[in-house]
Amino acid sequence: MQLTKAEEQIMQILWTMEEGIVQDILKEFVDSKPARTTIATVLSILENKNFVTHRSEGRLNIYKALVAKEDYSKKQLLGFVKDYFNGSFSSMISFFAKENNLTLEEMDHLLEETRQALDDKQTDKTE
Repeated sequence: MQLTKAEEQIMQILWTMEEGIVQDILKEFVDSKPARTTIATVLSILENKNFVTHRSEGRLNIYKALVAKEDYSKKQLLGFVKDYFNGSFSSMISFFAKENNLTLEEMDHLLEETRQALDDKQTDKTE
């Protein structure tokens, strides 16, 4: 499920904080701070979407993410690749390599990092 920009901002804060009250989340906004009621409304929407849960302690609601950042990021990236690059990771990588004018050294470094990540993933499966 796709989040709006406001929802994603709140989720980014919750992922960093792990849990917090509306006031804690409000403090994390650096530039333009939304109204306290806006944050509470967005949290309510996120709860309805099953991204967030809360527990009550007295009059305070303490919010916590139900969806891990890695899971959301993975789903968004896979959707992006599917929608914009016909599901081809190599097309996406080629596009970004051209757009960022990567050198052969940088591309070799990316390839080595990818190999290492795949090796680590294989090692985790066999243990």
